[in-house]
Amino acid sequence: MGWLTMTRLGMAPYETPKAYLDAQLTYERPATGETPFRALRVLKSVYSGSAYYAAVERYDESGARLYVTAIICLVRWNPKAADGHIFGYKDMDEDMGPCEAGCPRSVLELLTSSTHPYALDWRRRCYRLLELTERTIADGDLIRFPEPMQFTDGSRHADFKVRREGRKLTLTLPDGRGRFKISRLLERRFEIIRQPKVARTIFPAA
Repeated sequence: MGWLTMTRLGMAPYETPKAYLDAQLTYERPATGETPFRALRVLKSVYSGSAYYAAVERYDESGARLYVTAIICLVRWNPKAADGHIFGYKDMDEDMGPCEAGCPRSVLELLTSSTHPYALDWRRRCYRLLELTERTIADGDLIRFPEPMQFTDGSRHADFKVRREGRKLTLTLPDGRGRFKISRLLERRFEIIRQPKVARTIFPAA
């Protein structure tokens, strides 16, 4: 499916992409003629600014669960768009094997089992990314990339020391020189080398 774009009037009465998409994925359609009953409800959704991930439950006429699957939407949101089309989205389900694999754990853990190969591959990629982004890097840790990275000044480095200031991470060379910025750092593969902590020796008073 391609992109669907709309104005604020087209989004009405919803003010945000998340609210609009939650509403689109929550409905009941009674059985008519040869068309069976269809119903869907959002159990959990997360909107990151460029992507929307939702665990949606399909249920029958009695309200009993049939299954829970993931819906992924790419989102374009520009409230100041010159042409008035402030919102656009492209939706897909996990069985389509989306490239986007940044689904939060809170959504993934609500999904029921699947045998679809594309869905299984997508879930594996999501969990692998979570393993990377949920790593804890402490102040003073040394991180080592599999291969040296090249920077705009022409230098190449594989080892960096981490300086943590709250949530902000600063990278320097192991000897403390320089300041380096690596985009999407926590999504990259690297080894964390913990620095040994030397206990302070306290000498008893004479």
